[in-house]
Amino acid sequence: MNRRQFSKVTSLTLLGSGMLANLPIGATNFKSDSKLRLGGPVFEKYDSPDSWVKVVKTLGYRAAYCPVGLNANSQEIKAYEKAAKDADILIAEVGAWSNPISPDPKMAKEAFEKCTASLDLADKIGAKCCVNIAGSRDMENWAGPHPKNFSDETFEMIVMTTRKIIDEVKPSRTFFTLEAMPWVFPESPDAYLRLIKAIDRKSFAVHLDPVNMMVSPAVFFRNGDLIKECFKKLGPNIKSIHAKDLILKQGTFMPEFNEVRPGLGSMDYRVFLAELRNFPEVPLMMEHLQTAEEYLEGAEFIREIERKI
Repeated sequence: MNRRQFSKVTSLTLLGSGMLANLPIGATNFKSDSKLRLGGPVFEKYDSPDSWVKVVKTLGYRAAYCPVGLNANSQEIKAYEKAAKDADILIAEVGAWSNPISPDPKMAKEAFEKCTASLDLADKIGAKCCVNIAGSRDMENWAGPHPKNFSDETFEMIVMTTRKIIDEVKPSRTFFTLEAMPWVFPESPDAYLRLIKAIDRKSFAVHLDPVNMMVSPAVFFRNGDLIKECFKKLGPNIKSIHAKDLILKQGTFMPEFNEVRPGLGSMDYRVFLAELRNFPEVPLMMEHLQTAEEYLEGAEFIREIERKI
């Protein structure tokens, strides 16, 4: 599932309508004293704030992706914001997946407009953040590697573009964030710190995804240390987090990383959740899975680890 497909997942209907209603109660209940703001996409249809809340609650989530799109009117936005607040559901993020540093002027312009519209929606609905990746200098692949991605020129381009997005919207209660990628800034905690200093905007913050920082087997096999470093250096700036897992396979000449659902890989979730306990209002959002069943299994794994730490 690519980013563009993922951003639409909340409007899709799971094959076999009514599956959630038939799930075992134990699979959808949070531990009553849990402080974890766990969330993920929803597959069931909803047509109102109340029906959306019901679906989110059935899944046992205390956080959710933004339930409305960029075409939502102000009345709809306010209604969903109120419903989320009344139900103690944290709206974690609005995705702005696009390439604002594209060498294609048309693509860069469209991406800028999508980022400003998404940041404006996040501010209006009270989401924790609006999130995008920095982009890529690749003409064809909006999120792919390119020799220029780690150049000083690209770093400055990211700084100026991010400032321009924030200054255009002037958000008052949300943040514009960049998610790490292994082949463009920010690819490490120190790269985040460098960007925070260079961008110099109060409304710029961090979206944490440790899986996306696995730039080598050496980092992967010590991922617990990386997670601790992220929270130590970036903790107060982290507004939302993605929950995934990763396995390392031996390729013909080079190692191959593959994303899997939480619990099937080698990411150190004990360290991850222990560090997150210091920031109880930061949402932990699962992503990139294919089915509702996978999300339920991932959620149960995360909750089980949380109970044990």
